[in-house]
Amino acid sequence: MNKLLAALVAGFFAVGAFAQAAAPATPAAPAALAAGAAAAPAKGGKKAHKAKKMKKAKAAAAAPKA
Repeated sequence: MNKLLAALVAGFFAVGAFAQAAAPATPAAPAALAAGAAAAPAKGGKKAHKAKKMKKAKAAAAAPKA
């Protein structure tokens, strides 16, 4: 029981010290993220894919089965 109590006290002390630590002045931005943000993704990528998939399904359903 004494070991558990000592571990809890040490844990609370560590959490308290961590909570009082100052935040970094400027957060570091990864180069890959900065490059990815510069190139904007195509709009409607998912919509276009879904529309193409639905068109293909309709064509398959309308095709005569042999």
